[in-house]
Amino acid sequence: MSTIEANFDGLVGPTHNYAGLSEGNVASLNNAQDISNPKQAALQGLAKMKALHDLGLTQGVLAPQERPDIATLKRIGFTGSDSQVIEKAYKQAPGILASCYSASSMWTANAATVSPSADSLDNKLHFTPANLTNKFHRSIEPNVTGNVLKAVFNDDKHFVHHLHLPENEHFGDEGAANHTRLCHAYGERGIEIFTYGRYAFRKDMPAPKKFPARQTFEASQAVARMHQLTDNDTVFVQQNPDVIDQGVFHNDVIAVGNQNVLFYHQQAFLNEQGFIEEVKRKASYDVHFVRVLDEQVSVQDAVDTYLFNTQIVTLSSGEMAIIAPMHCYHHAGVKAYLDELISQDTPIKAVKYFDVNESMKNGGGPACLRLRVALNKHELAAVNPNCLINDERYGKLTAWVEKHYRDRISSQCLADPQLLVESRTALDELTQILNIGSVYPFQKD
Repeated sequence: MSTIEANFDGLVGPTHNYAGLSEGNVASLNNAQDISNPKQAALQGLAKMKALHDLGLTQGVLAPQERPDIATLKRIGFTGSDSQVIEKAYKQAPGILASCYSASSMWTANAATVSPSADSLDNKLHFTPANLTNKFHRSIEPNVTGNVLKAVFNDDKHFVHHLHLPENEHFGDEGAANHTRLCHAYGERGIEIFTYGRYAFRKDMPAPKKFPARQTFEASQAVARMHQLTDNDTVFVQQNPDVIDQGVFHNDVIAVGNQNVLFYHQQAFLNEQGFIEEVKRKASYDVHFVRVLDEQVSVQDAVDTYLFNTQIVTLSSGEMAIIAPMHCYHHAGVKAYLDELISQDTPIKAVKYFDVNESMKNGGGPACLRLRVALNKHELAAVNPNCLINDERYGKLTAWVEKHYRDRISSQCLADPQLLVESRTALDELTQILNIGSVYPFQKD
């Protein structure tokens, strides 16, 4: 049965701003309090989606979260009308208000972990929303993320939706940003690689010292159990604590895989040799391990350009292409490395560069913006078609952004209750364009 891998990108929300909320994410911290451009950010994201569609790939879109999150503000004691809640929070706890305005759901690599039906014992496609417990501004996402995923993949004959893991740091789960899958073909049984930063129940094991490790071993194992994966088809590997302390907050900032290619930095994994040997032992096909050395690209340059937070996609020709941010193009050393890479004996034969600067400034590259979902023809037919990008839908979504989004948001704008009205109006219209129903709390109140 034919199977494709679709990319579902997060649509940048109307309140996209730079609040510097993500400790351990160097770009996020460095650009805190800059003026953001939500309209440009959303259009940049949509342009990338349309470009991948034009390359012949199946491209989907996921709706953003409702922001500001008034329900969370009320839950922690701010009272009154919605505008009064915003006013009180801005005066008494501006940091909390900024967290409740965050548009970080745009990075759907953190939305969930996805296991294709080819891998699971029940032959169904499994979704588990990430609980994102390490950061308050992201920990308030999972319920709506689950609603959105169920609205897009709404057929229990093919899809299984799990509740996110317990909301505790012991089960800190960051979704697909710490998960990749290797396979010969998308429809064949693959190897799912779960990368974790620390053990929650073993204090004698290595852990980073400067920045937090957001994914735990225990969370990764729990997701694998829920998705009905076997030991022969899973590999658990610890991320190198030293690179976490250098700003590699997720594994997808230092490694990325696609089919039989694993593209990674030599410092990515704590026990690199043992990891590689396990993958080779469990794979029934040849795997191309594209190992980048320190002298080719330093960890710092990888973090600055997001060389590994790129997408690797398989084109209709069977060759692979890297979808990279313009930061890679403008960095002489990284550009030279990529030029050399596509001439080597690997399936990667092209690099395509995209301007996603608004996302990059907040700490997310092309790979952060997408959730990969392998779908056979029956599963693809069961996907909500209104959430798949084509020329008409791209036109509708760009017109929607042009109509509703601001081109400038500063920290002072967060005190403006009109931004809430604008955001809700936009999202209500979006749910109609995508035909996903009432996925937001304000639509049910």
